[in-house]
Amino acid sequence: MLPPGGTIVFNTVGRVQYGFDVFTVNLQNHPPSADHRVTDGVSINFNAQFLDDEHSLVFVSERTGSPRFYLTRPEDKSPQPLPHVPNSHFHDRPTIKNGNIYFASANDQPDPDQNPNPFFKSWSAVYSVAVDGSGTIKRLTPRDAVDYSPAVSLTGKFIAVASYGSRRWRTMDFRELETEIVVFEESDPENRVVVSERGGWPSWSRDSTIFFHRIAEDGWWSIFRVDLPDSNLAQHPTSPVRVTPPGLHCFTPAAMHDGKRIAVATRRRGNNGIRHIEIFDLESQTFQRVTESINASFHHYNPFVSPDSHHLGYHRFRGESTQGESTYPHLDPVHSPVPNLKLLRLNGSFPSFSPDGDFIAFNHEFDSNGGVKIIRSNGSKRWTLLKGRTCFYNSWNPTEKNVIYTSIGPIFESASKTVQIARIEFDSEHLTDDRDEIPSTVKILTGDNTGNNAFAACSPDGKFIVFRSGRSGHKNLYIADAVEGEFNGGLRRLTEGEWIDTMPFWSPKGDLIAFSSNRHEPGNSEVFGIYVVRPDGSGLRRIEVGNDGRERLNHVCFSGDGEWLLFTANLGGVTAEPVGLPNQFQPYGDLYVARLDGSGLRRLTCNSYENGTPVWYNGELMVCTSNGDGDQDKLKGAFQEPLWIT
Repeated sequence: MLPPGGTIVFNTVGRVQYGFDVFTVNLQNHPPSADHRVTDGVSINFNAQFLDDEHSLVFVSERTGSPRFYLTRPEDKSPQPLPHVPNSHFHDRPTIKNGNIYFASANDQPDPDQNPNPFFKSWSAVYSVAVDGSGTIKRLTPRDAVDYSPAVSLTGKFIAVASYGSRRWRTMDFRELETEIVVFEESDPENRVVVSERGGWPSWSRDSTIFFHRIAEDGWWSIFRVDLPDSNLAQHPTSPVRVTPPGLHCFTPAAMHDGKRIAVATRRRGNNGIRHIEIFDLESQTFQRVTESINASFHHYNPFVSPDSHHLGYHRFRGESTQGESTYPHLDPVHSPVPNLKLLRLNGSFPSFSPDGDFIAFNHEFDSNGGVKIIRSNGSKRWTLLKGRTCFYNSWNPTEKNVIYTSIGPIFESASKTVQIARIEFDSEHLTDDRDEIPSTVKILTGDNTGNNAFAACSPDGKFIVFRSGRSGHKNLYIADAVEGEFNGGLRRLTEGEWIDTMPFWSPKGDLIAFSSNRHEPGNSEVFGIYVVRPDGSGLRRIEVGNDGRERLNHVCFSGDGEWLLFTANLGGVTAEPVGLPNQFQPYGDLYVARLDGSGLRRLTCNSYENGTPVWYNGELMVCTSNGDGDQDKLKGAFQEPLWIT
């Protein structure tokens, strides 16, 4: 049974700031003085490959609401769509060779016949299909295996992948995935040979040498190489040899076809943590810095080279002065796997709908000025409701158009850290186009010195709030009066124990409260399951989803009919190599739905980002697609490198 329809609004960490376009540099100019944009500034465009020496290229774009492939040629700048897997919501790393396109995709969930427990198994695999769309899509990865980052040799005879094999994903593997470099002939994909027991992001030099990255024993991300004797898989390859020296991080290599140089992305000390593209000469053991002199303050990702080695490509933030989309909308459509269920990415976090569904309250940022903002639910207008305070998580009173609850204080803090629940009242008549700020009054509903009080959710009748509090030394749930808060005898404890109960959400009928908890493993603050309890404290039970001690299920809420739960989960593993991406704090978070008994589990998002803080609205929203309105945010490329690369 499909989940009910409606609209889900959610956040993706950092995604709205990317503004990626693909750029190229002419290496025959010494030194290169400028790069040239080759994509059109629509949505984000990334992970490209040259097709020929004429600058035709294939690239990934999210302009349709999910990553798909496009072709652009110098004589025709209009991106032309290429074949893709129709039911897949993730495509990556395309290469065109001999009339076929080779790529990674995540359309096939683990086979239950081969994987009795399909959880913590990535869906990523390698496929091929004819560029002209003829023929069928061919899966090159065995049904029980996981492959990332495909690379095709110069003649197209061999394919190399970073393979996770048939292992289930280890939840700590989101820095270095500890994949193997596996090679197989395009004509015989079942005959796979491991050429390195550790490595990722392979790149071919001719048909005989593969470069790849991994963390060396001294802690530096470095490039290694392995050679295939006489380009023959039947002979044992040479042992991997480290190519780049210690003292800087090097990753995502692209081999020059002259066999003498490789292009790499680097992180150097004293360079403000900026990722740049450099060329490493294998003979002289020297680096040629390329992008640092062109765009010193921009991160540059995932280089690729032309067949004649004369041109270098990469993707980066397009910049505010570049033509193309310069702002990003409040709400951005994302392709949904469920026909009657709409997905919208919010420029912010913790959305909550007004009683009539006309407005959404949310947190734009989590800094000291983040506060609370409101947008129309069609995304056409934004107002500031509360500013000058750090706020997170919002709940609009279902019976009052002018009351919103929020948490005031720092996010991700201990039980004793002061965070307060606030009731914000305002005049909803002020939500007009001629205003940018809405006057309001703030009433604190929790007492001083009561620790970390957060995640207040209002009951359907508008009379009570349930929230998490650390006042006992442990984070448990409490219920308070929706007007007076915990004062005047208005507080009642709902759960108790030496664990974490958090992120509660009231069912539409008011008969259940869903929340996340690690009570099944109190000593592990990284593992959370979903529980429900009645408002009187009875009937507490766990929702049986992915219960094997590694699950992290958070941000739970109900569907409009109260029969389904929406939540974020790490059940699908990692979709792409995290080192090739900007920072994702939890690069395994996707949206899932399940019935109250745990059945009907369905994955809603499948990409290489962290998706979270969803809310489920019972109706369908018609989103305004206009771009450039005065209250939209300018693209600034304000995203971080992975924080775990030191």
